[in-house]
Amino acid sequence: MTILKILVFSDSHHARADMIHTVGAQRPDLVIHLGDLMRDAEELGFAYPELPLVSVPGNCDGWTTEPAVRQFQAEGKSILLSHGHLWQVKQGYGPAIAQARKAGADILLFGHTHRAYCEELEGLWVMNPGASRSSYGTILLENGRAECFVTPME
Repeated sequence: MTILKILVFSDSHHARADMIHTVGAQRPDLVIHLGDLMRDAEELGFAYPELPLVSVPGNCDGWTTEPAVRQFQAEGKSILLSHGHLWQVKQGYGPAIAQARKAGADILLFGHTHRAYCEELEGLWVMNPGASRSSYGTILLENGRAECFVTPME
C-alpha cells in the first residue's frame, strides 16, 4: 500500500524557515506552493533539490511567464491550483469551486486570503492552507482516495 503525501504552502511572504523545517520534519513526496512569493518556493527547492515541487504565482509575484493556474494528476486524482486572486476568493469561494467542477478536479487548492480552510464539498476537496507563517496543508492520496487537512505551524 503506497500513500502519496503532499504538503501545501501559500502566502509565505519570505517566511522560508518554517516551510523548510516542516518539509524536513514531514518528509513529503511532493510540495505545492500557491504563490506569494514564488522566490520562496525556489528557495525551498534549493534546500530539497530531490523533492518534486509545483508552484503558481500569486498577486505579489509581479510579471512572470509561469502559468497562474495549473492542473495535474496524482494517484488518480485531479488537482487544480491557483493562488486565488484570479478567482477573487476574498469575495467568496464560488467562482473557484465552479472552475474546479468545470475542470473535473477532485482537489481544489488556493491561497490569497491568508485564512486556512479545508472541507470536502460533494466529492470535491477545497483547501486553502492559510499563510505559511501560521499553517500548512497536507493531502494524503491512497488507493484512489484523498484526505486533506490543515495543520497549525509549530
